[in-house]
Amino acid sequence: MNRILAAAKTIASARRTRTPLPPLDADVAPHDEAEGYRIQAAVADLLLPDFGALVGYKIGCTSAVMQEYLDIPHPCGGSVFARAVHESGASLRHRDFVRVGVECEIAVRLAHDLAPSAAPFTADAVAQAVEAYLPAIEIVDDRYVDWQTLGAPTLVADDFFAAGCVLGKPVARSVAPDLLEVVGRAVVNGNEVGRGTGADVLGHPHHALAWLANHLAGGKGLRAGQIVLTGSLVKTVWLGAGDEVVMDLSGLGTVAVDFRA
Repeated sequence: MNRILAAAKTIASARRTRTPLPPLDADVAPHDEAEGYRIQAAVADLLLPDFGALVGYKIGCTSAVMQEYLDIPHPCGGSVFARAVHESGASLRHRDFVRVGVECEIAVRLAHDLAPSAAPFTADAVAQAVEAYLPAIEIVDDRYVDWQTLGAPTLVADDFFAAGCVLGKPVARSVAPDLLEVVGRAVVNGNEVGRGTGADVLGHPHHALAWLANHLAGGKGLRAGQIVLTGSLVKTVWLGAGDEVVMDLSGLGTVAVDFRA
């Protein structure tokens, strides 16, 4: 068994059983982020029977507050699977996660492909591929014994905390507000716990989308209909059983979820 597959099997098994992942053995741990992404792709193949089709991507570390929190100074990508995408108002079980958290995001749904042959992509170019924006809650899971000991390559290999998302109603690009002026508010149990703007996401969410399109240009690229979570406007909020979450994004609407005991 090669190193990539061995690491992927360890990660996929931990994901399925919700077992906190310790540092990978030195003989299979990714040496760098490029190798981490190779493991990530193998993990996706292994998880398809359990989690459904790959329907999009998340981008982490696109804001200063998240880069400082995770001590990683650049964006990182992860997978979004069909069975982990929920509509606003969903009620999820808290025990289905190791340590669940939420982030406030501007999601995009693509109208057409961003094919590798068209790279390199600019923010202006990827904007033309957007069909709609959606207020979104990214669900993250600290499914690690101690994430601070793993390093970015292993976190990338395990989809960078990704555990799904909750999506609000789409707003067509033609009528959407200026994303730089969108204010996102994270509200838990009626109390505001975080606030940020679209400008906090690499200067504009389209910059994050361009980063992802260029990152994926070495493979299949981005496809029409896929969802991309462009990065959190606020620092991750970790939750307890019974917590109710609302993300309010001005001009885009609200999205809600609760994590029942």
